[in-house]
Amino acid sequence: MISEENDTYILLKDERDDIKDFALFLDRIYDQFKEKNLIIDLLQYNKVSLMDLISFLELSDKHRATKQSFVMVNTALSMDEIPDELIIVPTIQEAQDVIGMEEIERDLGF
Repeated sequence: MISEENDTYILLKDERDDIKDFALFLDRIYDQFKEKNLIIDLLQYNKVSLMDLISFLELSDKHRATKQSFVMVNTALSMDEIPDELIIVPTIQEAQDVIGMEEIERDLGF
């Protein structure tokens, strides 16, 4: 796994080629980043199914319950196919924007 820490988030990227294993791995090491906003870079996966992305749902729910952002980046599926419970955007910049907006919402008490 490649990780890059920034002021407001940690970017995590898989070095292998198994999206479901990556989701399981992140769940196992969750304590290492549970207090930071997360961007999960899945751009390398050009062909993923909805079930592949849903393998991150439990981790996303757990992380968002701590009032931290969990944003995935992937372009394989259209936004219409993705359930509202997951935040998936097409670029790293958009993921950064989502985190910025969510931080403002949290600061305002939403």
